[in-house]
Amino acid sequence: MSSSTLASFLRPEGFERPHPAAVLREGSLVLEAGRHALRAVEDRRTRRATPYAARASSRADEPVILVPGFLAGDGTLSLMARALRQEGFRTYRSHIHANIGCTLNAAAQLESRLESIAIRRGSRVQIVGHSLGGMLARGLAVRRPDLVSGIVTMGSPMLAPGAHHISLTASVDVLVRLSKAGVPGLMSEECVAGACARQSFDESREPVPDDVGFTAIYSKRDGIVDWRACVDPLAVPVEVSASHVGMALDPRVIDHVTAALRRQTLVSALEVDRGESA
Repeated sequence: MSSSTLASFLRPEGFERPHPAAVLREGSLVLEAGRHALRAVEDRRTRRATPYAARASSRADEPVILVPGFLAGDGTLSLMARALRQEGFRTYRSHIHANIGCTLNAAAQLESRLESIAIRRGSRVQIVGHSLGGMLARGLAVRRPDLVSGIVTMGSPMLAPGAHHISLTASVDVLVRLSKAGVPGLMSEECVAGACARQSFDESREPVPDDVGFTAIYSKRDGIVDWRACVDPLAVPVEVSASHVGMALDPRVIDHVTAALRRQTLVSALEVDRGESA
């Protein structure tokens, strides 16, 4: 990492960058997109064969916000959001158009968004975060458990944010250089090597409150980040077989996300019942 602007503490001992050739695994995105298309066709056939009165799914009580990964925007999770809505979840966008800015600023904006949703719906919110989005979710779960009832991370290297493919490091370096050149709204050197980076990293290691559900989805086929960095010891680990990018649309992963959200909703409801009966 000597030629990179990334701080060394972002890749603790025991974690490694994926091999340069590992990015070839991301080619399975085509197959994962195909699976999604096939699932969509099957779902349409099922809905057409189901009487209209029986089509509605029971609506989950807690709203869900989806947070995209590095370099990505809300559109990358739109297919997952649609699938979750079909399962009865009320989904919300993060309002992140491109996740390329300061992580602390992104966390603050996301916190404001969560406050708005929580007030509107009268309940805490579950967060589904892809890659960097999951790291933001974990930090918010620690800082604002009054707003967050559960988080589901997908390919989020919380234990070692710097353990990612060299191509991603190069993208970070470009953003830092552009920031130094005066382009606003991008990651600065402080965000990847200074106090900002340290604060974000330290928050990602703090304990998640007991009443906040936590599921970490990871794939050993991940060609972008070290999968070991995605398995937080405080989370319920769920292994899938998918590329890093493909986690956002592979229907098999979406099924695991759905199951995690339902499980965490149930646990949250039980916690509320215990509190009211105490």
